[in-house]
Amino acid sequence: MPIAGPELRRLRWRCRRGLLEVDLLLERFLDRHAGNLDPERLAALNELLALPDPDLWELFSGRRECENDEFAAIVALVRGA
Repeated sequence: MPIAGPELRRLRWRCRRGLLEVDLLLERFLDRHAGNLDPERLAALNELLALPDPDLWELFSGRRECENDEFAAIVALVRGA
């Protein structure tokens, strides 16, 4: 079931970051993939969003490889968005 309404708004708010580059990547990712996230990927995304912006940027930019398999799928989608 696609994410909609209040849940999508809360997720978009959580994706607003202090680091502009991360903010833009997550915004583009949500625009393309929010409707296709299954519950497992949504849970992984919510856990991933708990990381600090510098860590997210290193993962999204490819400076650091993602060691967590659950996060790796989300990171790959963000990189491709």
